Amino acid sequence: MTLRVVFMGTPAFSVPTLRALADAGHEIAAVYSQPPRPAGRRGLAPTPSPVALEAERLGIEVRTPVSLKGQDEQAAFAALKADVAVVVAYGLILPQAVLDAPRLGALNGHGSLLPRWRGAAPIQRAIEAGDAETGMMVMRMEAGLDTGPVALTDTLAIGARETAGELHDRLSESCARLMVRALEGLEAGTLGFEPQDEIAARTGRDTLYARKIEKGEAEIDWTRPASEIARRINAFSPFPGAWTTLSGERLKLLRAEASDGTGEPGTALDDRLLIAAGEGAVRLFDVQRAGGKAGPAEVFLRGTAVPVGTRLG
Repeated sequence: MTLRVVFMGTPAFSVPTLRALADAGHEIAAVYSQPPRPAGRRGLAPTPSPVALEAERLGIEVRTPVSLKGQDEQAAFAALKADVAVVVAYGLILPQAVLDAPRLGALNGHGSLLPRWRGAAPIQRAIEAGDAETGMMVMRMEAGLDTGPVALTDTLAIGARETAGELHDRLSESCARLMVRALEGLEAGTLGFEPQDEIAARTGRDTLYARKIEKGEAEIDWTRPASEIARRINAFSPFPGAWTTLSGERLKLLRAEASDGTGEPGTALDDRLLIAAGEGAVRLFDVQRAGGKAGPAEVFLRGTAVPVGTRLG
């Protein structure tokens, strides 16, 4: 037995789940994704989202409404007569009429251990906060923001130098596996749900909001503690990319770790990119000069010397 599914997602994060559901034999009635948008430099033609491109490859109808608030769009959604909607990083608010249309409701894949890090940037905020672990959860969608009861959880440890990009990829694959399991349970009638307030009481997790990352957060303030700086660098890698300046040019910082060291904040303590912070020091492992390629610090240093005493920022 298979389910008739409407899949709703937009970025690359969502693609493995769409592919896994198709491979599992479920009937994908349609894929909803954000409308095509210009990619890269200004003037380029609008580009379909990664999910839309994958759906086209699979021969699945793609719909890209600007909003689902109108009655015509809601009627078109209901006419698909889906058993379930699967939502993974779609990016549009789903009105109650859309949530109620599928026979078995709507399931959402969310990249945090709810109720911790509800909101737009759970992967980045978990790393930035210094969380030892995060995870993937499948929950039943409600009108509130990431508030629905949870069915399945996959917990992942966060590495000391792990970037948001690396964690993003691990969670994406986890989501695909978990959603296949969730639909198996939904078909069999064995999928249970636990309210988030009960999860919070049982685990002691705080309810935190993962607010969207603003561009102004990306510039490094070297007067902050080293642990905070290193976490922010890893959390914002590869996007939007934490940065500082070196000899008047912007230098993107893509991987770091807190270390021992004392000196004027922003000053190189050795010739291998150990930079003093307000407390301790930050070892930079991966960097990218403006207009250049990202790469290991040792490669960068072959062309740009950063001797002891060099000031960043």
